Order: sequence, then C-alpha cells, then structure tokens
Amino acid sequence: MWCSLPTASSQLSCTAPCCGAENTETASILTPGTIISMILVRKLPDGRELWGRIVETEAYLGGEDEASHSKGGKQTQRNAAMFMKPGTLYVYQIYGIHFCMNVSSQGEGAAVLLRSLEPLRGLDAMRELRNASRKGPTKPLKDWQLCNGPSKLCQALGIDKAFDQRDLTQDAAIWMVPGHDLPGEQDVVATTRIGIGNTGEWAQKPLRFYLRGNKFVSVVDKKTEREMAAMGQISCS
Repeated sequence: MWCSLPTASSQLSCTAPCCGAENTETASILTPGTIISMILVRKLPDGRELWGRIVETEAYLGGEDEASHSKGGKQTQRNAAMFMKPGTLYVYQIYGIHFCMNVSSQGEGAAVLLRSLEPLRGLDAMRELRNASRKGPTKPLKDWQLCNGPSKLCQALGIDKAFDQRDLTQDAAIWMVPGHDLPGEQDVVATTRIGIGNTGEWAQKPLRFYLRGNKFVSVVDKKTEREMAAMGQISCS
C-alpha cells in the first residue's frame, strides 16, 4: 500500500556503480512511505557530493489518479518515465522555469514526487546552486530553506530535464542509500497533496507524506497532527 512505512527488509539500497552495492531488486519496493528517510545523493561534475534526507513526498497513483500526469493511462513523451521500471527519475518543468523530480514506483504510471529534503552534506554547494537561480538582491538562505520544496531541492542539487529517465539504481551522478533512522508509523504524517487544483475527490486523499517534527518539511498540517495525537498515534509536542 502507498502508506506503508519502511522496515529493515524493505529499503532501497544504492546500486549505482560508484556505491558498489549489488542488490538489483530493491527499487521495486519504492513507495512514498518507504522512501521517507532515504538519503538522496547527487555527485556534481566537479566531484562534490550533495546528500539530503527525504522528509516529504507525494504519491501519484497512475491512471485512476485525477491529479497524476498519467491519469487515464495516457502515456506521452513527457511522462514516459512514469511507465518505466521503479527507480526511474521523472523530471518535468513547471511554469517554463522550475523543475520537479519524481521517482517511478509500483503500479502502471505511478510515481513519487520528492517534495523536501533535509540537507546533510554539501550545504555550501547547495547554497551556491540555489543563489545562482535567484534574481536580484536576496537574503542569505538558511539551511532549512535550501530544499524545502520540490523546485527548491532541484535547484539545490542541480537537477534539470537532462535527469529525466535516469535510473537511480545505475546512475553515477545521482542515487539513493538507506537512511540510518527508519521512521515508525507514528512518525509519518499522511495528509492531502499540495497545488493539484480541481481534481475532485483526489484533492482530499491523504497522499502526501512527511516526517513529523522535521523543520525541513515544506508545509505542515497541524490539524492532521492533532487528529493523530487524539487517536493516540503520536504524542503531543
């Protein structure tokens, strides 16, 4: 299920050549829940590595999902990556300016949008890349502002359309490794997705997932967190 959370036996191991991992099947278990707390690694052309912990995602379920680019099972040149094997990057442009990065997942035309990262390594390089995308005089970016949004994290990692259809299990410039701390169900909030417009009942489905209490999340749903606390799923903070 899309809301399933990671276990010790369901991690996506890095199989990029530079990592030396050998598991070639783990990409097939990608879901928005299991990907939370995974580490995304981006190696820049100059050799610097940028590391970020995935703390927020959104699920797009394929043909039945009215908010998905693959709704109705429609496959185009733009969304082809959504129909490729799990672990394939789907990168698209919005407003003709910004990029968003998804990872194809289980299910025909299904994908996981990466919404926010917690920067772990290479923050200076991330800041350089973000500043290069900003116009005019700007205030210095705080650490929590580097990757707290789908387009921001693409800027911080230097991700553009050239990364579309790349395989996370094989690529030498971008890959994933397991995180050290796997969240429990009480640590992950499931709530509605952001910016999907008039998509009927799909706009209300809890298909956005984020790590509760993490300051790098783009948008916090306090109402859902209070409801979870009332049901005893999480402790009040």
